Amino acid sequence: MPGYSGSAAFYQGAIIVMGVSGCGKSTLGALLAEALDCSFLEGDAFHAPEAVDKMRAGQPLTDEDRWPWLDRLGAAAAEAVSEKGRVVLACSALRLAYRDRLRAAIGAGTHFVLLETSRENLFARLENRPGHYMPASLLDSQLATLETPQDCEQALVLASDAPPEILRDTVLRALRPD
Repeated sequence: MPGYSGSAAFYQGAIIVMGVSGCGKSTLGALLAEALDCSFLEGDAFHAPEAVDKMRAGQPLTDEDRWPWLDRLGAAAAEAVSEKGRVVLACSALRLAYRDRLRAAIGAGTHFVLLETSRENLFARLENRPGHYMPASLLDSQLATLETPQDCEQALVLASDAPPEILRDTVLRALRPD
């Protein structure tokens, strides 16, 4: 793995790369999973077809839409941790209640990495993302829902404008026990 020196096998638990749509969760999550030699769970793949249809139609999801999705994702993450010791997820995890629900379902050490950038950058990314069901018109509803992690959550907050490899290396260094 270019750019990162040292064994990444030190990490046990779940890393959840979070943030609004278009912030780079999937890109960073895949790089982290490769570095940690573990499964990568794309949160979008766990949405019910009805939720995808709702978003595609430009309707924001409600908590009632999100709870079953978070439960499916949390269960899959818990299974991956029990099998391999670690997993990386890409999940918006916009509210503290969603993060708490994921932590409870996973039942292992869970770290959150929030990717932030300007609304303008996010909008441009969403407008130029072909084939995805999440329209740019829902960006403002996601930004309004986002609850920045509290200090007690010890989440790592990174500017997603940096190259993904730099972000990966920053996360791995921050999680090293030494």
